[in-house]
This record gives sequence, structure tokens and C-alpha cells, in this order.
Amino acid sequence: MPEYSPWPDDSSTFQLRAAAPVKPQRISDDPEFHSLRRERRRFGARATALSVGGFLLYVLLSSFAPAVMNEPLLGHLTVGLALGLAQFAVMAVTAWRYVRHARVKADPLAHRLQARLHRPEAPRPGPAAPGAAAGRPAGGARGYRTW
Repeated sequence: MPEYSPWPDDSSTFQLRAAAPVKPQRISDDPEFHSLRRERRRFGARATALSVGGFLLYVLLSSFAPAVMNEPLLGHLTVGLALGLAQFAVMAVTAWRYVRHARVKADPLAHRLQARLHRPEAPRPGPAAPGAAAGRPAGGARGYRTW
């Protein structure tokens, strides 16, 4: 180890100065975040109940009421086959309602929350950059920050 240390405190390693701790913003503390979660949870519960309820009804009718499911509707189309095909319609309606709900209710809340939390801080007043007075972008010819 050298006898002379280049550091002001005569240590052998460079140590960063302790910066003032910055209190992080937690998104989960925001009331708008809670309303966004509530909207999504409420819709999810309804959509799940509709989808699973329709499928469960189909399975229960198939198991406990086969005579009803074998009733002919039109030609070879039975009630059971019609209800089975209706499952595709239920899933399509559920997906369509989810997209509509997200676009109308959830997305605006999320965009508002994101814009507010990621808003850039106001620039701090300070000395002008050396290139700014000459009409050049600060930090080099291409506008990149130099070290």
C-alpha cells in the first residue's frame, strides 16, 4: 500500500459522499391507484362469475338433465349442442366487454395516474451551461450530456 493517499481523508479507497435520502413515491399509496384496482377487481369478479357460471350450468345440465340436453331444436341441433356453442358466444361477449371496460374506465384512470407520477420535476435554476450562451445545445455538439 502506498504511503501517500490521493484521497482527502487518507483512505486507500474512494468513498461516495452520502446523499440525502429521497423518500420514494409508492404508487400503492395513491387513492387513484386504489380506485383503479377496485374497478378492475369489480369487473373481473363479474366477468368470471358470468363465464364460469355459464360453463358450470352447461356441465350440470349435461350431467343431471340429459333429457333436456337431448331435446331437438332444429333438425339435428339439440339444446345441449346449442348451449355448447353458446359458450363461445359467452366468451366472446366477455372478452368484448373487458376491452370496452378497459378502454372506457380503467385506461383513463391508469393514464392519469401514470402522467401524474411520471411528471418531470421543474428544472432547478442554476448557472447556464457553457455551450448555451453560444447557441449550441448544452453538453456537446449533438446535445448529449458530456462527462
